[in-house]
Amino acid sequence: MQNRPPRVLFVSRERIRLPLHGPLKRKWDTVADVLDYRVLAAAPSGGPIQDDRFRLVPPSPVGPLDGLLYYLSLSVRIGRELRAFRPALVFAQGVHETAAALLARRLTRVPTKIVLDVQGDWHEATRLYGSPARRLLNPANDAVAPFAVRYADAVHTVSTQTTELVRALGVEPVAVFPSYVDAEVFLARPPASLPDRPRALFVGVLERYKAFDTLVEAWRLAAPRAGDAVLHLVGEGRMRDRAERLVSDLPAQTEWSHRLSAEEVSAAMDAAWLVCLPSRSEGLPRVALEAACRGRAIIGGNRAGIPDVVHDGENGVLVDPDDPEELAAALVRLLGDRSLAERLGAAARKTGEEWGVTPAQYAACLERLVRDVLAG
Repeated sequence: MQNRPPRVLFVSRERIRLPLHGPLKRKWDTVADVLDYRVLAAAPSGGPIQDDRFRLVPPSPVGPLDGLLYYLSLSVRIGRELRAFRPALVFAQGVHETAAALLARRLTRVPTKIVLDVQGDWHEATRLYGSPARRLLNPANDAVAPFAVRYADAVHTVSTQTTELVRALGVEPVAVFPSYVDAEVFLARPPASLPDRPRALFVGVLERYKAFDTLVEAWRLAAPRAGDAVLHLVGEGRMRDRAERLVSDLPAQTEWSHRLSAEEVSAAMDAAWLVCLPSRSEGLPRVALEAACRGRAIIGGNRAGIPDVVHDGENGVLVDPDDPEELAAALVRLLGDRSLAERLGAAARKTGEEWGVTPAQYAACLERLVRDVLAG
């Protein structure tokens, strides 16, 4: 009985496409070796919404209400899984998911432990994400977070910033370790030499919290001063119109890929001199870690969890994500100085080797957290 895998229900707002493939498949296949799990999450449009382990919610036909409807029904869906699956522990990614799990546990009276997984600053969930109308939810959002942190049975954090947020509420995390990063793909081979043509890469959703608006304005300032340098954008999001205009206005210096696999992202990093992540909000910056694994200098926003990975002047450059002129100056500087980009990239590789988490390492950390909470 002691060696039976603990039964765990994972709850998040993440959109997961079934069947699993690539990094997600590697992650969950390895987790299955140590935990008996189910996942409650969201699904993209048109994809399957259920298999043996995943229970996904398709997008609402009323787009602006998608998030609200998801959370309004979440306690009911968690309660259904508590009764049917009988998990020993719920691992909830975020304060809102945790609050829903606490309500579901109270209503069903199923004796399950609940772990809050803090991936970022909960204050910004209604301030930087989604439509401006979400700002109206700031008071409710700020009230939910302390409740979730204090009433969860345990809290897991991923960075210095998230740990400080929890400690400010008088709670000590039971464990601190990075989220899953598919380091094997990015560390599998030695870093490539910088290509002849200077090139910057952005990988992420085209949203305000990623400071994509600042990056667009910064590239308009930097491109005329950066010779034949190119900015390669990878991602989709609500600011796609800004990406379209940038490509139209600077076609010789801007490229845009809507979606790339992990292997293709790794190749795109090899084709660049630097990776730009000027985010206003990041828990632990996965893209920065991937860039570090590939030995690429990083220009990062000086906010949240980015300074945990990007050390100014050592393996990259930190900038104010609200200052396009500062970001433009950093882009021009690194794209115009190959030796500097190489020096910062070499130091970044060491960072990647220190932070990189394989599927087996992540699963081992997760299992240890689960067993410690259940034993306590």
